[in-house]
Amino acid sequence: MTEDYQNYIPQKAIPFLEFLINEHNFTLKIVEQRATKHGDFRSLPNGKFQITVNNNLNKHQFLLTLVHEIAHHVTHQKFGLVQPHGKEWKAVFQHLMLPFLNPNIYPKEILPYLAHYLKNPKASTDADVNLSLALKGNLAETGKKFIFTIPFESFFIFKDVIYKRGNKRRTRYECTNMANKKVYLFNQNVEVQSYDR
Repeated sequence: MTEDYQNYIPQKAIPFLEFLINEHNFTLKIVEQRATKHGDFRSLPNGKFQITVNNNLNKHQFLLTLVHEIAHHVTHQKFGLVQPHGKEWKAVFQHLMLPFLNPNIYPKEILPYLAHYLKNPKASTDADVNLSLALKGNLAETGKKFIFTIPFESFFIFKDVIYKRGNKRRTRYECTNMANKKVYLFNQNVEVQSYDR
């Protein structure tokens, strides 16, 4: 049984998604937020297939993540063992997303970034900074800020470690880990907590 997902996606996407779910045999589980991924697809020992998607995603993120994972399932069925985010998966994902590239499903503030991302989709939508920010409505989680809003040489907390924001490179920020003094590169859409010394 596929868990009731209809409250998690835009209303106009339901008929397209129902078709995909009926066409491809898998169980959908909506799970608690995971820090390292929005969703996953796996082949179970009993020969069945399961897709999980985090419950904290907004409707547009949830839909994109679910179709991303269905694309893994379809790629697995069609091609067997191939690169997880290789050319086969990219072609399947692009094909499956086409009906959803629609202003009734994705608002015009998101569509151009989504279309650009789908030209060569990456393993994670978070790797595409513009799409990631658009999907979040340019709003960080409560109590957090995007790293690009942290002033130069100010401190912030990420995963319980204090960092100092440094220079911006082309697309990322150099940040010094205050515990080990090493410099790490942060994407500008990373969400962090302010730190007042």
